[in-house]
Amino acid sequence: MAAEKRTMCRVRFEPSGLKTEVPRGATLLEAARLAGVYLTSICGGDGYCGKCKVVVDEGEVESPPTTLLAPQETRERIVLACQAHVRSDTTVTVPKSHALDTGRILVDSDAHRFSELPSEDLGAERPAGEGAFPYDPLVQKHYLEMPAPSAEDQVADHERLYMAIRDRLDAPLMQTGFRILQSLPAVLEGSGYKVTAIVAQRGGTMEVVDIEPGDTSACNYAAVVDVGTTTVVAHLVNLATASTVDAEATYNSQMHFGEDYIRRIIYAEEHDAFDEMQRRIVHDVNDLIQTMAVRQAIELGCITGVICSGNTAMIHFLLNLDPRRIRRSPYIPTAAWVPPIRAAEAGIRINKRGLLYTLPAVGAYVGSDIVAGALATRLYEAPKLSLFIDIGTNGEVVLGSKEWMVCASSSAGPAFEGSGVKHGMRAARGAIERLTVADDGSLKCHTVGNEPPRGLCGSGLLDALAALLEIGAIDRTGRFAPSQDPRLTEGPDGPEFVLVPPQDGREAITITQADIFNLIRSKAGVYAAVQVLLESTGTRADALDTIYVAGGFGNYMDVRKAILVGMLPDIPVERIRFVGNASVAGAKMAVMSRHALAKAEEIAARMTYFDLMNHPKYMDAFIQANFLPHTDLDRFPSVAKRLTQADSARQSSRDRKGAAP
Repeated sequence: MAAEKRTMCRVRFEPSGLKTEVPRGATLLEAARLAGVYLTSICGGDGYCGKCKVVVDEGEVESPPTTLLAPQETRERIVLACQAHVRSDTTVTVPKSHALDTGRILVDSDAHRFSELPSEDLGAERPAGEGAFPYDPLVQKHYLEMPAPSAEDQVADHERLYMAIRDRLDAPLMQTGFRILQSLPAVLEGSGYKVTAIVAQRGGTMEVVDIEPGDTSACNYAAVVDVGTTTVVAHLVNLATASTVDAEATYNSQMHFGEDYIRRIIYAEEHDAFDEMQRRIVHDVNDLIQTMAVRQAIELGCITGVICSGNTAMIHFLLNLDPRRIRRSPYIPTAAWVPPIRAAEAGIRINKRGLLYTLPAVGAYVGSDIVAGALATRLYEAPKLSLFIDIGTNGEVVLGSKEWMVCASSSAGPAFEGSGVKHGMRAARGAIERLTVADDGSLKCHTVGNEPPRGLCGSGLLDALAALLEIGAIDRTGRFAPSQDPRLTEGPDGPEFVLVPPQDGREAITITQADIFNLIRSKAGVYAAVQVLLESTGTRADALDTIYVAGGFGNYMDVRKAILVGMLPDIPVERIRFVGNASVAGAKMAVMSRHALAKAEEIAARMTYFDLMNHPKYMDAFIQANFLPHTDLDRFPSVAKRLTQADSARQSSRDRKGAAP
């Protein structure tokens, strides 16, 4: 009875030992957020993704019945943290599948790979005169040796400074902050008029950001940050040498509140947590910058600028702009382009007067990361039509050339990120990232970190869908075909196919009928967006010169299998190029050259946005794409040929078996 009367309950999470106190009736998910314990919650706590399972070791919780838990799990006191309400002091165990540090190997490899993007492919870091843009950084340091004033030279300090800067820099319009102006005489006199001016682009004006005694021009860095919904990737750029010196990445700590940004907006609205959302993402950015600065043995004061790209909602969270109308008709952001501000105003710790730049967005659902991708791939100047696709929770697509550009965003859904899939998971250790069909029809898998398989990440799920189609386990509608294959079994929720049999005490990894339909809907969302843009502009898929695929999922995707299931148009695979983190590459180009930033603004203005939610052809295109690869096989001639060959091979095998004595 004493426990019933208590208004606060202690909750302890194992194996971390972290603990907190919550009001009686709070959910375990809320307790985890307070304690700083990460629990996978793709649906943001709405109770339908089934990913936030924990084990109640001690104490009482009240949890409603759910079909997302098997009877055996219920008997073992496994609950959904978002639905389990605390009734007493409680101890729970968090399964390893939740741990973000298990995905660290992927984050590290991404950071390393993205730091070495081939300049010949993206033009991100070519020497001046050889690339798309001249080397002309947004923030520059100029060492100036000025003559001291005299009876014959009575030019005021401020004007003397401007004259010296203009000898180095084309800057018709300049400005200086009042505090810099107040300290100017002492700095100039104290250094014998030998100073370093930090000058930065701010709109159409060049601002004298600060004046430092002596020659500090060699110490000038910028942080380039891709503010992603799942991961935040940062590069450290030496602006004095035009080189990338470090890269680091981390998971976005906002994931405590939902795996997609719509869920986070909803959570922030319902809990008045917009300040908390900003605090989380700013902490991530600061942590990355600090880590790189320590590793490179440089002071934060040497980092004079930060440039960020990301989807529109994430940039709003970063700057603490109101994102609520992004998810409501008519889907209008607070700002698509934000002028440079002091980084300190957003809470980002670099040089105390350093500037924060964000690349422009097109609108609510086509963000600055997509503009950065168009800049990095030079799609805006391509003589022939190209397609740029960034595959994530949303599938953003840009079609165009130097003549015109159109874009759209389709809700691809989070299935390829593990949501709504029985054994789906993030690309962490043990996640199946490759699945291939052997000659005898058996399946071979490769996991992240070469560890025992625990589930399937995005590329593994794509491979699984393609494999089942190829071996005839499913038909073109995605339904399981009648089969004597022992791998096709009856699970608690209907038929499912065993991809990895149980071993060493681990349960089998399966894919269910519902999983398959979910994956087909996700790939259909991407292809339907492509189809609408192609048909609306009178473009044939075979007229595409190049398809650029960006994003973490794209880096590991098997392009042939993506075509096989109908996610990408059926064009020769040599025309399809993976461009990695084009968001970082484009932002890096912009920080290296004022001309590139101006081009990004031009790109955003040139793009015509197609609102698929209200487009008359989108739903038809989506329904047509809900087949493997499509209802119209004429769109996929190479797939039709491949499926015919696979059918013939299976029939020949059956005939041989039937003829055997």
